[in-house]
Amino acid sequence: MACSGLHIPAKENSTIYVFDNIFADIGDEQSIQESLSTFSSHMSNIVEILNNSSSNSLILLDELGSGTDPIEGSSLAISILEKFHSSGCLTICTTHYHELKEYTLVTNGFENASCEFDIENLKPTFKLLIGIPGKSNAFAISKKLGLNQDIIDRAKSFISKSNTDIEELLKTIYDNKLSIEREKEIIKKSSNQIELLRKSLEKQNSSLKSKELDIIQNAKNKARQILLDAKSAANSAIKEISKLSNNMSNSSLKSLNHLRNNLNDSIKDTVQDASSFSNNAVGNLSTDDVIVNMDVYIPNLDQYGTIISLPNKSNQVQVQIGNAKMQLPLKTLIKCHIDKKSNDINLNQSLNSFKSKTIKSEINVIGYNVEEAVFTIDKYLDDCIIAKLNTVRIIHGKGTGTLKNGIHSFLKTHSHVKNFRLGTFGEGETGVSIVELK
Repeated sequence: MACSGLHIPAKENSTIYVFDNIFADIGDEQSIQESLSTFSSHMSNIVEILNNSSSNSLILLDELGSGTDPIEGSSLAISILEKFHSSGCLTICTTHYHELKEYTLVTNGFENASCEFDIENLKPTFKLLIGIPGKSNAFAISKKLGLNQDIIDRAKSFISKSNTDIEELLKTIYDNKLSIEREKEIIKKSSNQIELLRKSLEKQNSSLKSKELDIIQNAKNKARQILLDAKSAANSAIKEISKLSNNMSNSSLKSLNHLRNNLNDSIKDTVQDASSFSNNAVGNLSTDDVIVNMDVYIPNLDQYGTIISLPNKSNQVQVQIGNAKMQLPLKTLIKCHIDKKSNDINLNQSLNSFKSKTIKSEINVIGYNVEEAVFTIDKYLDDCIIAKLNTVRIIHGKGTGTLKNGIHSFLKTHSHVKNFRLGTFGEGETGVSIVELK
C-alpha cells in the first residue's frame, strides 16, 4: 500500500521499511507421498529461507522448532534465530517454548511480545503487548471448557518448580500490564477532561480580563470628563477673578481665591484618582524584568496591556492591548500587577516618575493673550506639582507688560505657588518669571 501511494492504517509519523523479500514458514506441509513429517517440512522451508534471505529481508516463522522433541526443537529454534539476527534480518517468530521466552528476556537484539487474550470469554482482544512474553493458559482454557479439575491438578503436578515459577512470573507481569493499561485509559480520560476544563477556564479568564479593561477604561473616561468639567469651572472662576480683582474688597477677593484654590485641589485629586485604578505600578521596565504575560501600563496611550514577546535587539516588545497588538519600546512601559493588599506603591507614583522625566522646567507663552496664557500655565503648574518640581521658569517676554501683569496677578492667587520673581531673558531683558512651587 505504501509503495503504491495508498494511505495506510497507522498513526502520523509512523515509518515504513521496504524489504527486498518477505519469507514465511507458516502452516503444516507434511506429505506421506514425499515422506515429509511436520518437522521435515518446516526445516525444508527454513533451509530455503537461510539460503535466499538478506539483511533487508522480513522473515515470518510460525512455531519454530515444533514437530520434534521439545528440548531439541527449542535449542534448534534458538540457534536458527541467532543466525537470522547475525545476518541482520527482521524476524518475527511465534512459539510456545519456555526456553525461547527465557532466552529472549536476557539476550540483546531480541524482544518478547504477546497478544492479549480474554480468558473469561475465550476470545482474543487483538491488543499487542510489547515486552510481555505470552502465556499459553492451557490449564485455564481447559477448565473453562469443562475439563475435570482433578485432571488439571494432576497435570500441574508434572510441571517442574522452575517452570511453575516462570509461569507465575509471566502471569504477574501479564496482570500488572493489564492493570497499567486500564489505569492509563483512566488517566487519559481524566487528562482530556482536565484539558477541556483548562481551555474553558482560560476562555472565561480572557473574557473577564476584557470586561475588566472595559470597566477601567469607562471609569477613566468618566474621570477625564469630571476633570474637564472641573477645569472649565476653574477657568470661569479665574476669568471672574481677573475682571473683579481691581474693584472688589479684600474679603470678596479672598473668597474667590479660596474657591479657585479648592477647584484646583479638586482637579489635582481627579488626576490622581484617574491614574490609580486597581493596578499597582512597581517601576519602569528593564530588559531583565520582562517576562511573557506581564501586565503593563502605557502612559503615552493611557492604556493597559500584556507583554506577549521577549525584547528584540531594539529593546522593543509586542504588547496585546485589547484585541490589538503593538510593538512598543520598553522605556515607554510601566510594570503593573494586581495586589489589593499592598497600597504602599501605586500607579500614580510611577506616572509621577514618568511625568518627571518628560516635563520641562520652563514654559514659553510669548504670543499668547492673558486668558490663553493663564489656562496653559495653570495646567503646566499642575503637571509640575505631580512631577515634584521645585522651581520653574515662565517665559512671557517684555512687550507692553500686559501679559506679564496678567500672569503675575494669576500667580499671586495660585495655590501651588510659594513665591515668584522677575528674571532676565535674552540680552538682560526682564521677560521671564522665576516661580517657586510649594
